[in-house]
Formats: sequence, C-alpha cells, structure tokens
Amino acid sequence: MGAKLGGGGGGKFDLGQNSDINVTPFVDVMLVLLIIFMVSIPAATVSIKLDLPPAIPPPPGTKVEEPTLINIQVAGLYIGDQPTTLDTLPADLARILNKPNPTEERVYIRADRTVRYGEFMSVMNALQGNGYFQVALINEDI
Repeated sequence: MGAKLGGGGGGKFDLGQNSDINVTPFVDVMLVLLIIFMVSIPAATVSIKLDLPPAIPPPPGTKVEEPTLINIQVAGLYIGDQPTTLDTLPADLARILNKPNPTEERVYIRADRTVRYGEFMSVMNALQGNGYFQVALINEDI
C-alpha cells in the first residue's frame, strides 16, 4: 500500500501511478500452502519398522553364511535348487535351515517376472503363518 503524496505536476487529485508490487495476495497464498503442508506431512509419514543390516562390515576372514533362497517360478517352487510345494514349504525350510529355531533365520524370496501376484502372496502368507517373519525380497536390476 503506497501513495505518492507530493511532487510532480498534475491536478489536485492526481496522485500518479504506483508501480510497486502488491505482495499481500502472494503472502496469503503462501501461508495457506504452508498450513496445508503442515497438516498433510504428518499423515504422509507412516512409521514402518525396518530391520536393516549394520553399517559396519564384518572383519576380514569371517565366514559369511549363504542365505536361504526361495525361488518362485512358473515351473514350481524351490528352496535353493530343491523343489518343494506350498504345503510342504515350512517343513522343508526348517529341514534345510537345520537350526534349533529356524523361524528366527532370515529367508530371501525371489520370484520370476511371469509369476502371478497371488502365487507370490500365497508363499508369503504360508511363511508368515508358520512364524517366518524375517522375510527379505530380492529384485533384479532392470
């Protein structure tokens, strides 16, 4: 808000042209956007528990165990290279892991691109239904 109060010629009521930008509408819009973002950001962040590996690499010479890999293919279901079925998957997995508490071990799942999503979720549900909650997914670089 500004007015030219003096100087220049012209009539008694001629105040001249004010060429300053009126920033009031701009500030109003920015404040409304700020409030919208302040309200929407907490709803967008959902806390998901991640079990990430430690950032410190193991010392040299430490034997690293091969991960247990479940392959889901159109031809069938495999634990490593050994074929299995959905019904016998938990028992076969416990036998292959050969640990006192096999449900505490991390299991990796890799599925072919041609496998249907329902088949993949059947394997995930079978694992979680039998106590295997540390399941990791493997993808391939495209």
